[in-house]
Amino acid sequence: MAVALKSVLVSDAVDARCVDLLAEHGVHVTCRYRLPVPELIAELKNHDGLIVRSDTKVTAEVLAGAPNLRIVGRAGTGVDNIDIEAATRKGVIVLNTPGGNSISACELTCSLIMSLARNVAPACQSLKEGRWDRKLYTGCELYGKTLAVLGLGRIGREVASRMQAFGMKTVGFDPMVTAEGAASFGVQKMELDEIWPVADFITIHTPLIPQTRNLINDAVFNKCKRGVRIINCARGGIVDEAALLQALNDGRCGGAGLDVFIEEPPRSEPTLSLIRHPAVVATPHLGASTQEAQQRVAVEIAEQFLALATNVPPQVRSEFTVTGVVNAPVLAATMNQGNVPWISLAKELGKLSARMIQGAVPKTTIQVVTTGEGMENMKFLTTSVLAGMLAGHTSNGLNLINAPTLAKEAGISVALTHNGGDLRTVRVTTVHPQAGTHSVIGTVKADDLPYLLAIDDARFEQGVLVGSHLALFQGQDTQVNLGTVVSALIQSGAIITSVATAVGKNAWFAVHTAQDVPVISIPGVVAV
Repeated sequence: MAVALKSVLVSDAVDARCVDLLAEHGVHVTCRYRLPVPELIAELKNHDGLIVRSDTKVTAEVLAGAPNLRIVGRAGTGVDNIDIEAATRKGVIVLNTPGGNSISACELTCSLIMSLARNVAPACQSLKEGRWDRKLYTGCELYGKTLAVLGLGRIGREVASRMQAFGMKTVGFDPMVTAEGAASFGVQKMELDEIWPVADFITIHTPLIPQTRNLINDAVFNKCKRGVRIINCARGGIVDEAALLQALNDGRCGGAGLDVFIEEPPRSEPTLSLIRHPAVVATPHLGASTQEAQQRVAVEIAEQFLALATNVPPQVRSEFTVTGVVNAPVLAATMNQGNVPWISLAKELGKLSARMIQGAVPKTTIQVVTTGEGMENMKFLTTSVLAGMLAGHTSNGLNLINAPTLAKEAGISVALTHNGGDLRTVRVTTVHPQAGTHSVIGTVKADDLPYLLAIDDARFEQGVLVGSHLALFQGQDTQVNLGTVVSALIQSGAIITSVATAVGKNAWFAVHTAQDVPVISIPGVVAV
């Protein structure tokens, strides 16, 4: 799903390469920083895209006041300053740059681990103040210690590989990574309750979500080794700051390296007390603050914008890829040209399914079944089916971004399964208490075009090309009904280009015409 991207607002300071790259390819860029909300909303009325870092809060209010906004890009990893749910409902694409600052954040994490092990910061300060406290700042070796990595994404993996070079044993937790996957980069996957008693150092690399808020808390410190050290370069709020301060004071925690805080910049006394604690090494959210990372995320977000811009020449778009889609996996799938025909097919089958049950009806259950080699990876097809199902039945600006949300709000549920088999197909079955159960099956042929293979139990032998100017009729008698349909269409002025029939419990007639078929009543058949 590409977007018209003629003008972009950059509301937080980013590296100049971002602006230069967009402007080089004909996208107008306006840079206005630290705008009050009313001014931000007013300015956004003039733009299709918005690029932010941490300062700008893209709230539901901001999104509601920006009718032309199609895409929001975060030049960085975290998107907690963007209301993802509101953006998705509005059909606004949200992008980030997941790999842009991975190395910088990883290296800061490693620096804090080493600093804590050897008391570098307090020893330095002591010496600057004229003392020679060699015994006071005796540290520990990293060799042979156990590092627990919570979150085995890009940054967590980079940290693990580097600290393994120091002879550390690395264990980790990530619900999205298998034990085999973790072992491939030298990490033993464990459950959290298994990690707490064995970890000498714990480093955090997860997003701040309800499941991770206060993940490190008072109860956890009671389960950990006495003197465990905590490093957080991810997001403030994952570590319970009050619990950490208490654990530092009573010796359950031997030190902490903190780059992020609940409040930034910190003003509350509890957070300030934590920062001032002698066993804490604190930095002001410097994880991505390297020249290389700032340049990398700025270029990466601009490249993703260009990859989606319909007003940029195709040969330019093809040079770039979309790597950080936050709210629409199907959007990333559209960047792979091999997926595009299947996305088109699924959307057309969704439209046919809606016609079969006479609209996008609440309480409809949709079952999508894929068959054939490689189809098991096309989980994004459910979104395309929903987009087709809802087409023409919603006034909310339907697109591939918000189709799942709008379907849920409309009382439509969808599930996906995959079966084996040789032929690659997509089957869409709709179930509704009043409309009954109907199914349509389609495939993509060698010409990369979508074909309808079957309706319910009736199969079209050669398949029927689906898309515009296709009329479907249901009858009972193939010969009688077909003649009636053809005659009625010709009398209405339609130019028929092809006809296909399928026979099962009912007879189905698929008629291609040179133009849209007028709505007419035909005796003995039902137009679908």
